[in-house]
Amino acid sequence: MLPHFLVEPDDEYIVKNKPVTLTCRSTPATQIYFKCNGEWVHQDDHLIERTVDPATGLPIMQVKIDISRQQVEKIFGLDDYWCQCVAWSTTGTQKSQKAYVRIAYLRKNFEEEPMGKEVSLNQEVLLRCHPPEGVPPAEVEWQRNEHVIDPVSEPNFLVTADRNLIIKQARLADTANYTCVAKNIVARRRSSPATVLVYVDGGWSDWSNWSECGVDCSMWRSRECTQPSPGTGGKDCQGIDLQSLNCTSQQCLQTANGVEGVALYVGIVAVALCLTLILIVVVLVYRRKKEGLDADVADSSILTTGFQPMGIKPSKPGVWAPRHRNSHLLTIQPDLTTTTTSYQGTLRSRHDGTTHTGTAKFSMTNGPLLDPLPNGSHHTLHNGKMTSDPAEFMTRLSNQTYFKTLPRDVANTSYGTFNFLGGRLTIPNTGISLLIPPEAIPRGKIYEIYLTAQRKEDLRLPLVGCQTLLSPIVSCGPPGVVLTRPTILSMDHCSDACPENWAIRLKKQNYEGVWEDVLMMGEELISEPYYCQLEAETCRVFSEQLGRFSLVGESLNMSAAKRLRLVLFSDAYCSTLEYNIRVYCMDDTQDVFKEVMQMERQLGGRLIDEPHVLLFKDSYHNLRLSIHDMPQAHWRSKLLSGYQEIPFYHIWNGSQRFLHCTFTLERLNLSTCELTCQLCVWQVEGEGQSFGLDFNIAKDSRPLDPEFLLMDTNPSGSALAGPSAFQIPYLIRQKICSSLDTPCPNGADWRLLAQRLKLDRHMSFFASKASPTSVILDLWEAQHFHSGNLNQLATVMADIGKQEAMIFLVSDGEC
Repeated sequence: MLPHFLVEPDDEYIVKNKPVTLTCRSTPATQIYFKCNGEWVHQDDHLIERTVDPATGLPIMQVKIDISRQQVEKIFGLDDYWCQCVAWSTTGTQKSQKAYVRIAYLRKNFEEEPMGKEVSLNQEVLLRCHPPEGVPPAEVEWQRNEHVIDPVSEPNFLVTADRNLIIKQARLADTANYTCVAKNIVARRRSSPATVLVYVDGGWSDWSNWSECGVDCSMWRSRECTQPSPGTGGKDCQGIDLQSLNCTSQQCLQTANGVEGVALYVGIVAVALCLTLILIVVVLVYRRKKEGLDADVADSSILTTGFQPMGIKPSKPGVWAPRHRNSHLLTIQPDLTTTTTSYQGTLRSRHDGTTHTGTAKFSMTNGPLLDPLPNGSHHTLHNGKMTSDPAEFMTRLSNQTYFKTLPRDVANTSYGTFNFLGGRLTIPNTGISLLIPPEAIPRGKIYEIYLTAQRKEDLRLPLVGCQTLLSPIVSCGPPGVVLTRPTILSMDHCSDACPENWAIRLKKQNYEGVWEDVLMMGEELISEPYYCQLEAETCRVFSEQLGRFSLVGESLNMSAAKRLRLVLFSDAYCSTLEYNIRVYCMDDTQDVFKEVMQMERQLGGRLIDEPHVLLFKDSYHNLRLSIHDMPQAHWRSKLLSGYQEIPFYHIWNGSQRFLHCTFTLERLNLSTCELTCQLCVWQVEGEGQSFGLDFNIAKDSRPLDPEFLLMDTNPSGSALAGPSAFQIPYLIRQKICSSLDTPCPNGADWRLLAQRLKLDRHMSFFASKASPTSVILDLWEAQHFHSGNLNQLATVMADIGKQEAMIFLVSDGEC
């Protein structure tokens, strides 16, 4: 008989330094030896025991060997350590199964820790946990306030196959600290607690019955924010709690007594007289203005800035202006001697903030632009800036119920008063602006419009799965105003701008405070009131409705990446041995960078190197930061480990704006001021960036790119109304639209203009508008506010074959 095994060796784990024992038993067997990793174990290392099976009389042999940690470590990294036993009998040999011996361990750091969340009542909650690497793999249990969660006895909880915790419907009782616990045979690890806060948004009760009709001919009804009442940080009810209604009926008249009735009739008569006087005054003023209206704009000097390039140096660092190019199109420069804030009858380029005090006139060569407008009308145009107090405006606006969530800081808000001539709002140094095209506001209407950048902590924007916030949250309003053409909202985004890697959605908050998807990038419908152009770093949103917007992306694969801006700050003054370097890892948008710069100024920090950009991929790998190559004779790092790490989801979520790590260095002598080192930031198995630092901590005189340092905090140019907001003069714009909107058989119309401006991807959108050319020019204005060159646009017009581009200017004296 060949030997067969009664007991074969099993896999074992070495815990700390305790050896393991492998056992092998076979019958009938005359000899048994172990072979480990292909080599025979020495005979002296076997512990042999021989017996006889009383039932069959066949010999039974049992052999044991001990395996130490040192034996396993000798081949660590080459292959797993394995052993098997070979049994002999008089008829042949037999091999057992292989038994693998591994060193047990459990690392300290979780690969992914659960993150705290604020959720509404009855919302599903997902807490992720990826335990530390270990052998054998760690088992996971979840604790709520230090008590183990048993999904069998608590069906509202579910632990998924990948060890995440799901709260099916969040209850108020589920507000707690949740901890992920990983354990195996060698150790037990606890994650940082994740706080889940379940809040209750307020809800309105039914309306009360209408009150009786009062002596003021009105009746009232009210409702209360009690179903449910807001709790644990939930939002108040949106809307009004008191409603009134006129009730001019016989009941109202009967309620008033005789004296009150007489007073009512006297008041009606007085109001009628006042209205009559006002009407007379209005008619007289209108007739007087109409007498001089024809001469108001009739002079051809209204067109003196048609496609006129300007070379203006910025009055303050950080303010950009287009440079003087193609000067052969000009023969004179405009007079820039007198400033004005408002005027009538003169249209100028955005850069020309002056009036002409001399008597000289400007004229133009004959061409299509000198023809009268199609309707033969003239306009009186006003241009100016806001002069009222910004703080007063924000206080007045935030007193209204819908605007309670608007930030109170004026630095992140811009506002202005606009009419049919349009204008532009800009929040300095944020990349956020709102273009209100001419004719977007109906004639006869005047709107007070605001633009504000919301701090992300002020609002809850729900994100699920692989979604991430790609842009700032921007509010423009007031909502509900009537617009006849789409405005253009410009804001930065931090995606890698590779559409094949993303599903990008434009979200808008409705009146109830709920965020809704209003547009999917790449699937825009021309019938919808929203449209979007995604550029390398900027998103342009065409919207016929004002409101609160944000851009949310969902990665379609692990190649999707966000742009992170890495910024280094240190203390401006250091009088101790310790010296701190703060490394910020933020979304690569200007608004976040502005906030960090403002915060560091308050902390007394200084920028010590130019920012770097890193592509952070959706690979679930964390971000690591380390510091190297310091002169050991003068400096040492107080970091206990080789690197610091920021969890993947803390970055990918996008809701934490100021993620940073601090490296605390210690100089061995107070006289040491020179610091040289290498600071590295990289994503595990991904891209990395390094900073080579070499500077004096007492006085840093290294030149840095002014783009990263000069922050223009002067809000005077944040609101521009009328022609000053645009580079193309109003009447020239109308003539271009009139010339290009009409289809041409040879294609020399708005379609060729879009193609030359590389906007042909949006042809169907432009074609859906009453004036495609005007929408193209609106987009050009939004893109080239700081760097636009009218000569370049004129060159495009010349290529199309339109005479409008051949305009040049001469003075009356030269004629």
